[in-house]
Amino acid sequence: MVVEAVPEGKYAEVGGGITMHYHEAGSGERGVVLFVHGSGPGASGWSNFKGNYPALAEHGYRAIVPDTMGYGYSTKPEEGAFSLSDVAAQYKALLDAIGVSQVSVIGNSQGGAIAIAMALEYPELVEKLVLMAPGGLETRDTYMAMEGIKAMIRVLYKEGVSKETMRKVFTLQLHDESKITDQIIEERYQVAMTQHKDNIARIQVANQEDRLSEILCPVLCFWGANDKFCPPSGASKIAARCPKSLTMLIASCGHWVMVEYQKLFNDLTLKFLDDELT
Repeated sequence: MVVEAVPEGKYAEVGGGITMHYHEAGSGERGVVLFVHGSGPGASGWSNFKGNYPALAEHGYRAIVPDTMGYGYSTKPEEGAFSLSDVAAQYKALLDAIGVSQVSVIGNSQGGAIAIAMALEYPELVEKLVLMAPGGLETRDTYMAMEGIKAMIRVLYKEGVSKETMRKVFTLQLHDESKITDQIIEERYQVAMTQHKDNIARIQVANQEDRLSEILCPVLCFWGANDKFCPPSGASKIAARCPKSLTMLIASCGHWVMVEYQKLFNDLTLKFLDDELT
């Protein structure tokens, strides 16, 4: 009997036949924080942020950790294409369903692109943004040339998904490969076995760099200098174009800042949410 590596939480209908799965923790006396995970085979909110959201919950925030459509335990459409606006609307519907009218959004990679879209589409909803190497800031060709993206495409369409091939991809996520544990691979593998190989193409991530100046809420951005999935040049775009931004470029760090520098990420995010970084 296989023990589920990713625990099951709650569900909400968000329209269009889509059901979103999510975890939550914390009282919410200091506010609500939404975590939006990245893409890739086997991704889920819990797997991405299990080392982060409990720290915020312990400090009085209500942490909401969903699975984006196509990932984790959420609905996985087998056809069709969805824009960032479509997915942002699903997240808005989730928040409406659980009674949240204002939120700070934390997003990494594709989740960062979704977080940016939420801030653009629903400025009255999003109080603050915390971004970790967000997608949607470059042309498609730029991303497709990145070593990590090329490895992921190779696994999905040529080598096939297995624990061994997934480990090849995820060791590229971090500068310190030793932090890719067997547990992380098992979490990802079990979810990946429920996904169609074309799932990664289901959400179309548009280039939003020209709209960054429209984001008027405070933004905290982390980026690993050794990122092999999203070019670190994106950090300067956030810093230059988001008028209320603080951006940190971290040496000896890959794509998953929240994993490689968990304490730094948790501590600075809490200070940012508590208005202690201004």
